Amino acid sequence: MTTTEAPKTIHSPVSISDRKKLDIRSGDTVRVWQKIQEKGKTRLQAFEGLVIAVKHGKEAGSTFTVRKVSSGVGVEKIYPLYSPMIDSVETLKRAKVRRAKLYHIRDKAAKEIRRQMRNVRSVKGSVAEEEVTEDTAETTEEVAA
Repeated sequence: MTTTEAPKTIHSPVSISDRKKLDIRSGDTVRVWQKIQEKGKTRLQAFEGLVIAVKHGKEAGSTFTVRKVSSGVGVEKIYPLYSPMIDSVETLKRAKVRRAKLYHIRDKAAKEIRRQMRNVRSVKGSVAEEEVTEDTAETTEEVAA
């Protein structure tokens, strides 16, 4: 016995055609507006950062990873492309990159922070030395006068 069933229509709160048109690539700087529910109310929160990976293209399970540095700490979020919790995605900048996955940015950021910390230590030492030499120069001028 065969039954004829009508094809099921998929009802989604996400406009799938609009999300397919999003051209998100690695190297883009994007602002993702995420819906957050608190105490029965829904508000929008922006997460702005660099897209370091796009996985599975435009299919149903596709995701993109966004990385930003907040208060000196790297934060990465992985967003499903068709998530109903995403209100909108704005592309702010597009950089020319030669890799599909920019995971090396994590190490580069850590190296850059270490380099900056080295410079901070050396700058403080050199500033103190300059102040000491200026003070001694003033005292030698006073003694000569």
